[in-house]
Amino acid sequence: MKAAEILITTTEKIPGKEYEIIGEVFGLSTQSKNMISDMGAGLKSIVGGEIKAYTKMSHTARDKALERLRQEASDLNADAVVMMRFDSGSMANDMQSVVAYGTAVRFI
Repeated sequence: MKAAEILITTTEKIPGKEYEIIGEVFGLSTQSKNMISDMGAGLKSIVGGEIKAYTKMSHTARDKALERLRQEASDLNADAVVMMRFDSGSMANDMQSVVAYGTAVRFI
């Protein structure tokens, strides 16, 4: 199955589907911004409001983590990933790390 076709759900059960568990799968991404974006974010923090460069960085990290999760599940010939969760954290002041993880399953 192509990685893009892997069903991902945060639930334990998929209605109408029976499956066998393959195992844990992970997707990890760490993103950073360039110095100019960091300077802009620093200025924005003085006046308050959303720092769009960091919001975009977080979205990019999340999307890349999901892409890698799907690829790992596809490599195991999975049909879906159940109980998917995200975890994230910052490294230094300008890096965002996101992990997507769950259980790869194969429909029976």
